[in-house]
Amino acid sequence: MTYHPKSSFMRVMIERGYLADCTDYQGLDEALNAGMVTAYIGYDATAKSLHVGHLLNIMMLRWLQKTGHKPITLMGGGTTKVGDPSFRADERPLLTPAQIDDNIDGMKQVFAKYLDYGEAGNGALMLDNAEWLDGLNYLEFLRDIGRHFSVNRMLSFESVKSRLDREQSLSFLEFNYMILQAYDFLELNRRYGCLLQMGGSDQWGNIVNGIDLTRRVLDHEIYGLTSPLLTTSDGRKMGKSAGGAVWLNGDMLTPYEFWQFWRNTTDADVGRFLKLYTELPVEECERLGALEGSEINDAKIVLANEVTTLCHGADAAAAAEATAREVFQKGGVGDDLPTLVLSADEVGEGISIVQVIVRAGLAKSGKEAKRLIAENGARLDDAPLEDAGLMLDRGALASPVKLSAGRKRHALVRME
Repeated sequence: MTYHPKSSFMRVMIERGYLADCTDYQGLDEALNAGMVTAYIGYDATAKSLHVGHLLNIMMLRWLQKTGHKPITLMGGGTTKVGDPSFRADERPLLTPAQIDDNIDGMKQVFAKYLDYGEAGNGALMLDNAEWLDGLNYLEFLRDIGRHFSVNRMLSFESVKSRLDREQSLSFLEFNYMILQAYDFLELNRRYGCLLQMGGSDQWGNIVNGIDLTRRVLDHEIYGLTSPLLTTSDGRKMGKSAGGAVWLNGDMLTPYEFWQFWRNTTDADVGRFLKLYTELPVEECERLGALEGSEINDAKIVLANEVTTLCHGADAAAAAEATAREVFQKGGVGDDLPTLVLSADEVGEGISIVQVIVRAGLAKSGKEAKRLIAENGARLDDAPLEDAGLMLDRGALASPVKLSAGRKRHALVRME
């Protein structure tokens, strides 16, 4: 892209790799340069925590605030009742209002680590679209908002088209989602002077709808900016690990496991991830990303420490690194390892090692645990585990034992 931005925020977006597309580079850049811009990203409350897949956009909001602008985190208390059909093969399960509120409470804990919700001029706002969506009168909404939407155009959006092309059902409820999201942008502009919506590139169609609607109803000029949908260099979706989603809440994934996820980054991704997920200067990110051989491991530790410090604090990052050194370099047992606690009753006369491996989260099933042992991938207190029929009795668990799957995944097992 040849456009050279004047505003600090657009410069950061371009230099660090956050920018996939923008509805009007120059118009947005000039608005950002002229004064404080209010921008939002919407988050549907489908789980109790956000995960690493959300982190790119959270960092965009953080940079927005650091460069003097005002972020809004819009919780989808209303839209979660409908469910975003974008690029999904099936309909999301519908949640109860109580589940949605519970999820929003969990997600708020994450945002507070990255954004300042203080009273200052550019203090972040936490809003919930249920505030204006829950009380909508259906007939009025159809008359005032629905008339601005062409069904022909809605059917042409990739998120809808891909579902219909595969002859997968798209409910009328889900079809309404893009109208509701567009209405969010209109309401945020009307109530808070919000000029910018950001999101992943899969949200492009929804963002453009909101801009069109606001132009038609209020005759206001507003903007959209999207980030790339990230995959790792080996083609996996960012934010997924062998064990499932990489959650940002410490009670759903320990800081040590979070740290370990980043420490295990593929060599080719280190430089890019340092730019996107840390606040180190761009030149330093590029220098670290260009390291080779064993030195790239030092860069991965820097990445893991920086990202974990932002999410869980400096103490958690230091503890995770210390545990990793203890486990990997000295073969010892670190206090921070994920721990499976068994009662004496559960152990009884003996508990199968296969069952323990599954319960410790090192394998998804007994079959997978047996295969791990058969392929020499499992270790017990750093010694190869060769007998899938092994039973651990109370004597064996009198002190904690360390289980390992491969070189990078470990857990402690102890009896209470």
